[in-house]
Amino acid sequence: MKTLFLDLPMGAAGDMLSAALYELLNDEEKRSFIEEINAAGIPGVKVVAEKSIKCGITGTHFSVTVDGMEEGSDEHSHEHEEYEHTHDHDHMEHEHSHDHDHHHESDHHHEHDHHHEHSHEHEADHHHHDHEHSAHHHHSSMAEIESIINSLKIPESVKKDVIEVYKLIAAAESNAHGIPVTDIHFHEVGTMDAIADITAVCLLMNKIAANKICASAVNVGSGHVHCAHGILPVPAPATAFILKEVPIYSGHISGELCTPTGAALLKHFVTSFGNMPQLKINAIGYGMGKKDFEAANCVRAILGQADDSLEQVVEFTCNLDDISAERIAFAMEELFAAGAIEAYTIPVTMKKSRPGNLLCVMCRESNKEKILSTIFKHTTTLGVRENISKRYFLDRKIETVKTEFGDVRIKKAEGYGVKRAKYEYEDLAAIARKTGLSIEEITAKLNQ
Repeated sequence: MKTLFLDLPMGAAGDMLSAALYELLNDEEKRSFIEEINAAGIPGVKVVAEKSIKCGITGTHFSVTVDGMEEGSDEHSHEHEEYEHTHDHDHMEHEHSHDHDHHHESDHHHEHDHHHEHSHEHEADHHHHDHEHSAHHHHSSMAEIESIINSLKIPESVKKDVIEVYKLIAAAESNAHGIPVTDIHFHEVGTMDAIADITAVCLLMNKIAANKICASAVNVGSGHVHCAHGILPVPAPATAFILKEVPIYSGHISGELCTPTGAALLKHFVTSFGNMPQLKINAIGYGMGKKDFEAANCVRAILGQADDSLEQVVEFTCNLDDISAERIAFAMEELFAAGAIEAYTIPVTMKKSRPGNLLCVMCRESNKEKILSTIFKHTTTLGVRENISKRYFLDRKIETVKTEFGDVRIKKAEGYGVKRAKYEYEDLAAIARKTGLSIEEITAKLNQ
């Protein structure tokens, strides 16, 4: 199985993700991609892949310019991506005060997707520069963003991905600000940068076409950010909202490491988070952020082949001695509805020689929190044990065959030198009810 694993020890932003994915391509594919993204029709945007070295590791940094100006090179280079804020840039001699009603990409990653309400206070020698950008201070609604995206010269499936990512960001902003999604506006100065970053990732995901996309837990950074509203914690509200149900942690790096755009791209594409699966590696890519830290500021993308007959699963177990048979049966139904791979009970003798049941539940790591919550909600247990297991299985598929009784499904399994096939029981049972024949008789006729 073609599998993509994203290693996120320094969080994620759109430009870092796109650069890491870009490095997975061969030389001809890289040239073709740069031509395609620059010909996509994103207003005023030009993308250039640059060599970048962080802590001795060589990777790629994507330089995105809008009307000839590189993101992160002017007053719109931000330390924080959420809400109104004020900040000092150590590489500039003046201070900017920004009033934001939006999300915006951090200086750590130098990625922009701004909403609205900017006010700039510049020193005299920057007045001309500010004037040049005043024409861009137009606020784009979500509908206008979708119109821009739909006009791009990219595959329709990629347009759909880009719009879905933007919807995740808009929903997070709506929640953070307490206003409807229809009232969310993106600021044009940052909009084109953001469209370029998101489109690049979506286009690269389409080209790579991995069968499975997984990622490590996300380092969101630590500390606080200073905003016009006051001091806010990391992760910022919009980022935290998007990363619901995604495993995150706060490392020793002080600052905002995961941006709303990075979070939305991960939420849209990644199907499971956790340890790297067993892979035969084909390619490795390093996407670099702009800022330097004591750790390599990069996203690492690993593309390889996973063993289709092996997967890592979580096994939850708990002992139950004070629950009725009816409640156990209902809990089992809820566990399967929540996505359990398998759930069963084993009669056991517990403390004080009490008869009880050992509940065993298997699930995928990406679904463990939901399964764990379901166990606590629908059983009487006060504690649950967890084990990580490797599960080997045969390749399975279902085929439908036409018979004298109508269509009947056959389950087929193959692997490890073994082939198996059996008729779907529910189909046989339906025929038995209709004809009055036994399942054995029906099976015998189908095998003739």
